[in-house]
Amino acid sequence: MPHPSEHGSVDRPLSAGEAEDLAETLKALASPGRLRVLVELLAGDKTVEQLAASAELSPSATSHHLRLLRSLRIVRARRDGRNVVYTLHDHHLVDLLAAVRNHHEHVHPSAPVELPATTARSHA
Repeated sequence: MPHPSEHGSVDRPLSAGEAEDLAETLKALASPGRLRVLVELLAGDKTVEQLAASAELSPSATSHHLRLLRSLRIVRARRDGRNVVYTLHDHHLVDLLAAVRNHHEHVHPSAPVELPATTARSHA
């Protein structure tokens, strides 16, 4: 758990520079492929090959996404023998991805489940 003084108040004024930095991060998240890679990393550390397979992307596209995500400090990489293993940069990304998905579920609720005709009639 981070110390309460680790971060400023969320509702503090937003400077032009900080707004630009935040917009760059949000642009990086505005890619379906990158979002799939990030969601796969919620389950734990993975190599490019593992991420490509689980996110259903080519290894080349996955590497490209990871390069951008690394440059923005959204993911980290470490060498493990001959492999490079990727992980989410910090715990805030878990919260951010959860918030985005929860917001989407809130504004786009699933269609109601329809009961089979025989069940629906028995409750009439």
